[in-house]
Parts: sequence; structure tokens; C-alpha cells
Amino acid sequence: MDHEEFTVETALDAATALNKVLAARTHRRKVMGQEVWVPGQLGEALQLPRIIRRLQSKQQKQREQGLDEFQELWPTLSPATRDKVLNRIGWYNPKELNWDDKRSNRRPIPDTNN
Repeated sequence: MDHEEFTVETALDAATALNKVLAARTHRRKVMGQEVWVPGQLGEALQLPRIIRRLQSKQQKQREQGLDEFQELWPTLSPATRDKVLNRIGWYNPKELNWDDKRSNRRPIPDTNN
């Protein structure tokens, strides 16, 4: 998916999904001699919470700034991470569908109930 296809709403869905995908990564650390698994911190390092807050803002200028920041971040992600995010929000690539698949040849509108 090209980053030009994002709107504020779709970027918010994708940013939220990306935050969950990155938080699902766990790392093993030793704390006081015990090995513990801790959630990944890459979302915070990429400032995803700030981008999400801006995309949720009531001010149009803040939403546009959040959209710009997310569009700058998206191409830097690995293809595997982008695929996980797109699958989480229910988007699919129509070129990868079988000929007999009944879905349309456009990306679906993300489900806002999740």
C-alpha cells in the first residue's frame, strides 16, 4: 500500500494497529537475577503515542500533522511489519486474491467497530 492512500481515519487505524504489533514483540531481560519477558518499546521510540494523539485531535491542523508524521514513518517499516498491520486492520491486496474470490478489486473500508 502506498503511503499516499492514507487518510486521517485510515492512518489512525493503522497507527493503532502498528502500536499493538510492536508491543506484541517481547524481549527477555534479567531483573534482579530473574529472567522476565518485557513488551517491546519500539512504538514509544517511534513516537507512535504522539502520532495517535495527533490523529485523534479535534484540531484539523493537529490531525494533518499526525497524518504527515505517519506517512513519513510508514515507508521505513519492514514489509513484514506493514503486512501485519494491514492484516490487523482487515486490508488485503487485491492482486494477491484468487480469480474466484468474490471480494471487490478495491481495498475494503476498515471496520471501525474493532
